[in-house]
Amino acid sequence: MSGRNAAIAGLGLTEVGKVYGRTAADFADEAVRLAVADAGLKLRDIDGLLVNAGQSRGIDLSLAKRLGLRDLSLLSQVQSFGASAGIMIAQAAAAVRCGQAISVVCVFADAPLRENARTGEAYLSSSLTATGFRSAETAGGFTSVNHRYALAAARYMAHYGVTSDHLGAVAVSQRKWAAHNPAAQFRTPLTLEDYHRSRWVVQPLHLFDCCLVSNGGAAVVVTTPERAATLPKPPVYVWGWGQAHPGYVMERGSTFGLVTGAAASGAAAMKMAGITPSDVDVREIYDCYTYTVLVTLEDYGFCDRGEAGHLAASGALAPGGALPTNTGGGQLSGFYLWGMTPLVEAVQQVRGRAGEARQVPQHEVALVSGNGGILDHHATLVLGALPTS
Repeated sequence: MSGRNAAIAGLGLTEVGKVYGRTAADFADEAVRLAVADAGLKLRDIDGLLVNAGQSRGIDLSLAKRLGLRDLSLLSQVQSFGASAGIMIAQAAAAVRCGQAISVVCVFADAPLRENARTGEAYLSSSLTATGFRSAETAGGFTSVNHRYALAAARYMAHYGVTSDHLGAVAVSQRKWAAHNPAAQFRTPLTLEDYHRSRWVVQPLHLFDCCLVSNGGAAVVVTTPERAATLPKPPVYVWGWGQAHPGYVMERGSTFGLVTGAAASGAAAMKMAGITPSDVDVREIYDCYTYTVLVTLEDYGFCDRGEAGHLAASGALAPGGALPTNTGGGQLSGFYLWGMTPLVEAVQQVRGRAGEARQVPQHEVALVSGNGGILDHHATLVLGALPTS
């Protein structure tokens, strides 16, 4: 029965990228209003708000007052970094299913970019320094997110024989998808040769292995399936969800870099949804780096361990491939709004409204992943075009 489900009924996406002169709160305000309007609702119809602040920490619970929301039955901030969007949807869906709320908005917004400043400066404040015994890490140069993901990628590549060509194939395939996404920041063609010519960030990661930095905001409205059925846009049903927080330690015997929390969160979400990987039509994978696409595909069971690189090189992830993945260009070529990036594209795909050039013909089931920290936090959603029975 449809009563088991919640549904995403509205989607709002602001202008994204190098958009200056606006605060994160400005973006959040606009994104919420766009999502509510897209759902065919009014702000007075909203009785729940979940907020995820990005790098600039520019939004908080005061957003409710700014929007003029009153008599809310659900109001909270969620912070699991890139996993937050999936966790917000799960919390909103649970609230709707148990009757706590009827229409909940989930919103993310950020404005880390500054005009006339280098893009990389936006995340300098998140440099990771260790103290005490672990200060040896800092002395050894491990001072940023890039350094630690490079360590994870290097271990994965060495263990499974994955090459830079395999990483590059991910970047190239996602740029092909982004070419058909009017919201994408990078739409010019990218070849494997272009990828190899790009500068090193931290070996084995080139520039095009790393995600974008973007200003902007996105929001969705989660409501009951009964209400969604009366609204103008096709409902996107929330079939299942899961999260996992592995708590990796940097010591001998750890599986850090080889297996992520996506394995547990994906299994939980698919079990709740009653599906297997073979039932998934569209994969929207959190791609802060090309490496995370490969290891997450393996974690979800779309291929065997160590085989995702060959899958990418075969063209299976690209337009026309057997396993369409990150169909809007993802965070590598589309835009970077943490976990909202894959969610936005999944909603558009399941609705069948992604546009003629990039719409996947078979789009009844989408899998969405979120990853936060240094592989520390994971969330998975299964979305469907029909209510489950």
